[in-house]
Amino acid sequence: MNALVTGVAGFIGSTLADRLVRDGARVTGLDCFTDYYPRPVKEANLTALLGHPAFTLVETSIQEADLPRLLAGVTHVFHLAAQAGVRRSWGREFRTYTVNNVDATQRLLEALVDRPVERVVYASSSSVYGDEVPLPMREDALPKPVSPYGVTKLAAEHLCYLYWVNHRVPAVSLRYFTVYGPRQRPDMGFHRFLSAARDGRPVVVYGDGEQTRDFTFVAAAVDATVAAAFRGVPGRAYNIGGGSRVSINHVLDIVARVTGRRLDVRREPAQTGDMRDTYADTTLARSDLGFAPTVGLEEGLARQYAWLTEGRSST
Repeated sequence: MNALVTGVAGFIGSTLADRLVRDGARVTGLDCFTDYYPRPVKEANLTALLGHPAFTLVETSIQEADLPRLLAGVTHVFHLAAQAGVRRSWGREFRTYTVNNVDATQRLLEALVDRPVERVVYASSSSVYGDEVPLPMREDALPKPVSPYGVTKLAAEHLCYLYWVNHRVPAVSLRYFTVYGPRQRPDMGFHRFLSAARDGRPVVVYGDGEQTRDFTFVAAAVDATVAAAFRGVPGRAYNIGGGSRVSINHVLDIVARVTGRRLDVRREPAQTGDMRDTYADTTLARSDLGFAPTVGLEEGLARQYAWLTEGRSST
């Protein structure tokens, strides 16, 4: 495999690149180091990769990249670059999301027309579904996202599909459900909960805490992503969920156990655009990709807390 990984300095992108290099692939990693969270956090994600003979880092945006040169000889593309975050995607910031999530995806796909790549794997999100889809969520449900972020992720999915139908770019979309684990972004819930517990700070929860999520350990998400590069059916979208659908209040109980700390929970109003519940039907991913997550929620949280307390993240 000769892979291009966009968003390589991010949480999932760096973990994926580590895996690909360990498996013997050559990897070119593309990242523009947006200021959504501190650059040193992203640089730390690349510690094991920088200097490795099979890895090359290219610091630029997709819009500014010399894509014909970067794609020369590439067999697989993993498109993880995106502007993350539901809560910041409103108002003036929406333009940032359309540029980084929609425009960038179209430019990448256009550059792949007539190139002999084996697979393009696009990192989508459970945010495409919204709140009106029956649980568990199936890929054939009608998505109605309730955040601008979700709208842009769904638009990029549609671009992947139309470039397959019209130009035979072999694109596969993966709808990740709340990925967590070592290297999780500082703004995400588990990172905030665990680091607050570690430091003796209040734990802030938005809403009543009875909202539920299907939590997916990062290793399972990476396993699915690699499998999609070989077994994913072009034109399809797959749910990637860990099978750990629990309420946020239950998560807080687990956080207290794995940290050994009593939590000082502070509740704030629910945030606009936050979905009430997510739960993935992973039948299709199990059938096509052999997807079978093995890390349970408590074990996964313990691994993330160990990473936080080993000094790898001071955020």
